Amino acid sequence: MNHSTPRLRTLVALPFDLAFAACLVAFVLWYDRLPDPLATHFGGGGEANGFTGRATYGFVATALLIGLRFGWTLLVRRNALWGAWATAGFTGTLLFLLVRDNLDAGDAAGVVSPLANLTVAAAVGGLCALVGLALTRFVPVPEVEAPVVDGPLLPLGASEVAGWTRTAESWPLAGIAVLALAAAPVALVLVPWPWNLFAFLDVAVFVPGLALARIRVSVDRRGLTVRPAFLSWPRVRIPLDEVAGADVRDIVAMDEFGGWGYRVRAHRTGVVLRSGEALVVRRTGGREFAVTVPDARTAAALLNTLAERHGKV
Repeated sequence: MNHSTPRLRTLVALPFDLAFAACLVAFVLWYDRLPDPLATHFGGGGEANGFTGRATYGFVATALLIGLRFGWTLLVRRNALWGAWATAGFTGTLLFLLVRDNLDAGDAAGVVSPLANLTVAAAVGGLCALVGLALTRFVPVPEVEAPVVDGPLLPLGASEVAGWTRTAESWPLAGIAVLALAAAPVALVLVPWPWNLFAFLDVAVFVPGLALARIRVSVDRRGLTVRPAFLSWPRVRIPLDEVAGADVRDIVAMDEFGGWGYRVRAHRTGVVLRSGEALVVRRTGGREFAVTVPDARTAAALLNTLAERHGKV
């Protein structure tokens, strides 16, 4: 089942469309009042040290917003709608403020962009995140079929309860996260526009890289939960009523998932830290979820038993 419903896709695209419209209106109305080129890169004190032609700036800003819109619309799930709104609010505000800072400047070399712009953009992004979170209630929770559990079972008495948890780590992902964090300020300050936009890519690599460097995988009465070992969120949770079966399989990260980290494929998703033993859950909608973790066989057997018991309640 595809959880990316038309209503969800519309609500994901909406903040990027609003950000694009606001930036476009400002750019068009102020076009004749803007210097050519614009000041688009600034030093630590806010002084201009990089410049871009007006037309080029318009193209780059448009491509950035459209690219983010496409990516979020393609991959977002219901519980991450707030992230799309936060991204659109933060990015759109920065682009708008950059144009405002250039307004009526006789010489772009004299333009100053205060660091407070980042605080303003972060505040707008936070407010937009709250809007996205509130709009989540208008996206229906996908309906699922009653599961028919298939896979190994763990013997449990009728009154027995059990839980299972393990951690798994990836030192390569931790190293990549640290390098991305170190590279972000360097790219933002030293690299000329528009290539300094790769600083945002560094942040996009750092956050998930850090979250996935060490994960905790748990099976209990709530189902399967995968989250960072040191935080309770973000997390992936598969409730028992969505479990059609769980098993163990050796996977090859590059061949089956195209790499490491949180991976999305046509009919499967996964948290892949390495090649080798993985817990593979078949969901009632037909998709698979895999997570590489030690002692996956015990996890699969317990998850099947709990799901079967849950279906009989």
